[in-house]
Amino acid sequence: MTDTDVKPQSRGERTRKELMDLAEIAILEKGYAATSIDELIAQAGITKSGFFYHFEDKLELAKELLRRDNATIEAGLKQLFAEAEANYADPLEALLAGMTQYAMAAAASPTSRPGCLAAAFSYQHALFDEEMQQLVLYGLEFKRRIIRARLERAAAKYPPRETVDLDALADMAIAIVQGAMIMDRVRDPPPVMQAQMDLYCTYLRAIFSRRAS
Repeated sequence: MTDTDVKPQSRGERTRKELMDLAEIAILEKGYAATSIDELIAQAGITKSGFFYHFEDKLELAKELLRRDNATIEAGLKQLFAEAEANYADPLEALLAGMTQYAMAAAASPTSRPGCLAAAFSYQHALFDEEMQQLVLYGLEFKRRIIRARLERAAAKYPPRETVDLDALADMAIAIVQGAMIMDRVRDPPPVMQAQMDLYCTYLRAIFSRRAS
């Protein structure tokens, strides 16, 4: 399908997307509880009934936001690792390149400081039902799955000298990125995201020896 074949969005679809975009920015800046339907409809220039035409309530809006965010990040993470693997035949070098791109992508934000919707929602998990909590959990699980697959390829070629829990090693990468986003939100420059990922990559090089299996 070419660009000219893409069906243009209807007015309703554009309004729905605008509401979601406005809500994402507001939630990243001040949290879910502090974001109101009234402020969103004022910014979108619609009535309250217009909001409820698109979303049953604020919770449904939050779920749709997280579904969109999960889908976008999952597809993006797969793509950046695929690009790294296309550029580097060596699985360790592809892993390191992919992790660097992951950090760079995570640092990008629609707000002035890096932010993560899943983190914003997890801070107020008591406000959400089981479905919402599962959406947050899924966001962590697919990151672990994608990163672990690349760790396995590196470990197959460069077996670690000591036993390494690859799930924990994948979780470590996620924790570094999430933690760096928090630090970069509250600290003045220079940002810490890339510096922390560089250290993680140095750690990976130390774990995976250069001895071919």
